[in-house]
Amino acid sequence: MILVTGANGHFGSTAINFLIEKGYNKADITALVRSEEKGAELKAKGIAIRIGDYDDTDSLVAAFQGINKLLLVSGTDLQNRTQQQTNAVNAAKQAGVKHIIYTSFERKNETDSSPIAMLGSSHIQTEAAIKQSGITYTILRNNLYLEFLPMVFGEKVFETGVFYPAGDGRFAPASRIDMAEIAANILMQEGHENKEYVISGTETVSFPEIAGALGNIAGKEIAYISPDRATYIAALTGAGVPEIYAGLFAGFAEAIQQGELVPATTDTEKLLGRKPQTMEAYIKTVYGKN
Repeated sequence: MILVTGANGHFGSTAINFLIEKGYNKADITALVRSEEKGAELKAKGIAIRIGDYDDTDSLVAAFQGINKLLLVSGTDLQNRTQQQTNAVNAAKQAGVKHIIYTSFERKNETDSSPIAMLGSSHIQTEAAIKQSGITYTILRNNLYLEFLPMVFGEKVFETGVFYPAGDGRFAPASRIDMAEIAANILMQEGHENKEYVISGTETVSFPEIAGALGNIAGKEIAYISPDRATYIAALTGAGVPEIYAGLFAGFAEAIQQGELVPATTDTEKLLGRKPQTMEAYIKTVYGKN
């Protein structure tokens, strides 16, 4: 029996859809949601739901009963995620879960000096908790999603240009859809026990190149502006973005400049069974109709 957490979120729901498409028995798929209402769409697909909350360990212990493989999709509550995910790992151990597949993140610097330490510490601590639990694990070290790009661009990128403080730094993003398919493949397969995989794009890109790809679609030059960190954060907070997220976006930009998100190798193509979506293909899919 498989259980997917965050099952009504983008990653979890996509992984479940891939399990169904690939012919996995629906009766062996379970989805963790926080309420019956949030699980309605999954139930309509024939997927059993269980109710659980990362802040309530007892609810997780009950939800994880009889589960062999658990896809632990990292939470979105940046301030409380470490404790929440530790709760999930402890609950999995109590419930007798056999294998945890965890969606972690790509990095090189694991110290507090990392520009994405705010994000990274919860992942690193969750990985440690999983390994200390003695449960068989698979760690997916996911790079930035390609879906991150529209969040950076804003709604009027063809008019305003790309405004992001990453300079000429390079990174290797991959689509969330491809990452979710990899997670589904691992859930369906054996041979991934106690392994860590790097899930990144198979090419590195820079924001000047991304602006160029947008320009090819628009038929005109799209400016790329790389402001300093303070100017960028001030612009975001001035537009109503919460300071914690403005700082996170700026941290990713600094990480890109430092080469944190350029892995030496990637396991994506091997685990996916094909080449992943490229930046240019993704940009065309999202903006080609504009």
